[in-house]
Amino acid sequence: MTQRIRIGLAGAGRMGQIHAASLSARCPTAQLACVFDADADRGRQVAKRFEVPWAKSYDGMLADGAIDAVVIATPTGTHAELSIRASRASKHIFCEKPVSLDRQAALDAIAAAEAARVTFQVGFHRRFDPDWAAATERIQAGELGEVYLFRTSLRDMTPPDPAFLSGSGGFFVDVAIHDLDTARWMVGEVVEVSAHGSALSDPGFGKIGDVDTAVVVLRFESGALGVLDGSRAAGYGYECSTEVMGRDATVRIDHPQYRNYEWRTPGSVSFGPPRDFEERFPDAYASELEAFARCVRDGRAAQATGYDALAAFDLARAATQSWRSGRTVRVEPQRIDTGTGTRVVYRTEAVNSTDLANNTGQESQ
Repeated sequence: MTQRIRIGLAGAGRMGQIHAASLSARCPTAQLACVFDADADRGRQVAKRFEVPWAKSYDGMLADGAIDAVVIATPTGTHAELSIRASRASKHIFCEKPVSLDRQAALDAIAAAEAARVTFQVGFHRRFDPDWAAATERIQAGELGEVYLFRTSLRDMTPPDPAFLSGSGGFFVDVAIHDLDTARWMVGEVVEVSAHGSALSDPGFGKIGDVDTAVVVLRFESGALGVLDGSRAAGYGYECSTEVMGRDATVRIDHPQYRNYEWRTPGSVSFGPPRDFEERFPDAYASELEAFARCVRDGRAAQATGYDALAAFDLARAATQSWRSGRTVRVEPQRIDTGTGTRVVYRTEAVNSTDLANNTGQESQ
């Protein structure tokens, strides 16, 4: 293996280009080696922009012995298949969330990576943001004391066209999955999920069986409570904030500033909020890829595993079921000894097909 981990990028859309920029300039342990996209013109353009080769096919990229790993930033429906093919080619894998909208396909992708003994990391970037990482480290060190309440908000400035979301898995899988992962990471496992949602900014969300605004209430194993609110249409800007209240202290991550100045006039102080996740999390996106490359180099397990992705997906499904049925859904953490540590996924109450939106996929329990 080369000193710097050579990474091929599959998927040159918006998220893929964010990763390409990080690999090209901000990851000392990794480098962008080539680019593949199903849209050949876009693949060539992005490869030219970052001055790396363009791969004519995904299999061709996997066949390149000089490539150590792949970043998969393609549409969600392709994640599991491309991950399995990468495992069979002995390439380490960084995959955007979710691994799949089909639970068994996600399990198959995880199993393939385990059988091939390759690193499999999922793109939960908040785990690598310096604010969230520092807060979580202090919580896990016991400085907060017993946790009483977890609260988080995730709000986009403007909603996307609902027509582009029919295969996204729905609001809870597409948006709230990051909050659900953060909840598990910062506080612990969950035993109850209750969700409420509305389609308010555009009737198109309701037409596809989805929402644009939602609240999720969690009960953790410890007895602590969690409240998640999310919106696709906040209007004022992009917000991602978290607060954890405990017996001895409270930690709050809030008020991000895109520009490092305030405009002060009599009776008023203003600053510009970020417009989107790209402006809010540039450090986190670079750090997650650098951490992935170091895991590959050092042979260590990823900090955000396929099992973490599956657990968050299970909770997102439970939230969807709760919203559809109008009742609280109980979930049971299932602890699995993988040989490299204990991982958790969730068993939920039997899913009634009428409780789930068509665009969340059909998964086995």
